[in-house]
Amino acid sequence: MTLHLPPGSPVVGLPWVITIGGLGGDEDDDWDPVVCGPYERDHALALARAVVADDDLMAVVEPMMPLDGVEAIRAEIALARDPASGPDPEEADAAAAPVLEEAPEPAEVRAGWRRISERLTH
Repeated sequence: MTLHLPPGSPVVGLPWVITIGGLGGDEDDDWDPVVCGPYERDHALALARAVVADDDLMAVVEPMMPLDGVEAIRAEIALARDPASGPDPEEADAAAAPVLEEAPEPAEVRAGWRRISERLTH
């Protein structure tokens, strides 16, 4: 599960996290979800797909909001509470960002971490 973003959405460039947990209903699902990241969006989607492909797991891929203080967090909460402020779901486009066919190699993920670090520190 993930957000479908409109073309050109600035959210694509944020760091993304993956939360992986059980589908529910089984006794085997009595464990805490695993949260990992940050990743670039295309890496997060491909990694999540690869992990859950052959297992009874669910993955949620969502952006991390690198907010720098209480007021920034409160402002983001206010935007989230106002449904009119978000993108129009009718205009959402799953092809807003490239979709990797296979999970990235560890070296590609580390290169993505360097790019994320550069964006967050400049």
